[in-house]
Amino acid sequence: MPSYLITGASRGIGLIIVHKSVNPENLVYALVRNLDTAQRIEALSEWGNIRVVKGDITDPDALKIVAEEVSKGNNGKLDVLINNAAYIDRDSASVPLTEFHGKENLLEKVLLETVKSFFIYFEMGAVIHTINAFLPLLQAGEAKKVITLSTGLADPDFSQQTGYYLSAPYSISKAATNMVITKYSVQFKKDGFIFVAISPGLVDTVGDQEISSEELAGYQVMLEGFRKIKPTFEGAISPEESVKAQLAVIDRLTVKDTGAFLSHHGNKEWL
Repeated sequence: MPSYLITGASRGIGLIIVHKSVNPENLVYALVRNLDTAQRIEALSEWGNIRVVKGDITDPDALKIVAEEVSKGNNGKLDVLINNAAYIDRDSASVPLTEFHGKENLLEKVLLETVKSFFIYFEMGAVIHTINAFLPLLQAGEAKKVITLSTGLADPDFSQQTGYYLSAPYSISKAATNMVITKYSVQFKKDGFIFVAISPGLVDTVGDQEISSEELAGYQVMLEGFRKIKPTFEGAISPEESVKAQLAVIDRLTVKDTGAFLSHHGNKEWL
């Protein structure tokens, strides 16, 4: 029975990954920071092979406890780790880097707090902590797949082609996380591991939440840029559509793909 562990599993893309991964042939561990947010996961428990585990991915000690729990429940093995949990600072997404000129306080907040606190400690640091915590279990597993969600915005060529200059802190942090995956892939390729960063595409994760006029304007700028390379692009896809495509890519990955940065199409087509 293939085993999966998915971080950030209580909502959004993570919840859909759990939903699409759960079937009678898989054992799925859904990692959440707060059990109070896990009701929607528990609603999927009719299959009987989903386990909700509590842990903070920024806390190495908490992850060690989760790894021990997973190890006990699955004979010391894990096949697939999906690093989905991430942080997006919506306030800075629509702010171009030029806006920080003469606004040193804002620059400090966004580039130090967002990139340092959430990139070093949450984004990159948490990915490293999570991978390290589950490496022994993955070593004993069959698939040895470590998937980390990224974004096409971390591709310099994509930014050049679309002319999209917003979402800078988010893009910077994901680009660095891609390099983390590269380093792991080089170190563990000889052991048959598959480390891959995958972009889910432009996904509607906002849903019914209110968005500000600045966010809406930024979204329009993004669409205009994206349509430079794909004139027929209609906008964000649903989490369900994205996850279905991602899982199809993940299923067919082999060792030759390790270290790759791919889209939900399995190539460099980010939209």
